[in-house]
Amino acid sequence: QVQLVESGGGLVQPGGSLKLSCAASGSISSINAMGWYRQLPGREREMVAYITSGGTTNYADSAKGRFTIARDSDKTTVHLNMNMNNLKPEDTAVYSCRALAVVATTPNDYWGQGIQVTVAA
Repeated sequence: QVQLVESGGGLVQPGGSLKLSCAASGSISSINAMGWYRQLPGREREMVAYITSGGTTNYADSAKGRFTIARDSDKTTVHLNMNMNNLKPEDTAVYSCRALAVVATTPNDYWGQGIQVTVAA
């Protein structure tokens, strides 16, 4: 089992910056990739950015050049951070942390509780 706890988010003006953090604990050695997803009002959830255990990153077109994802870990916790710059009103959404873990070839999908990001003047 992997537990995910998100922090950060909140209200920011257009052009501002925010940092989202996600702390993963539990069976962290099984985690392959982690990422941030978001759900805009009335829309399907979409990938924003993810990073593999090897450090490979991938960004949605809307996030390229503005968001940066990074991860590090200690003995008990994997920390996933995403710096979001030049935020736009269309970035307003609920952001969720996701961890993909594999145990004995069985994939497991874990999600955080979600955190609100609001970009408004």
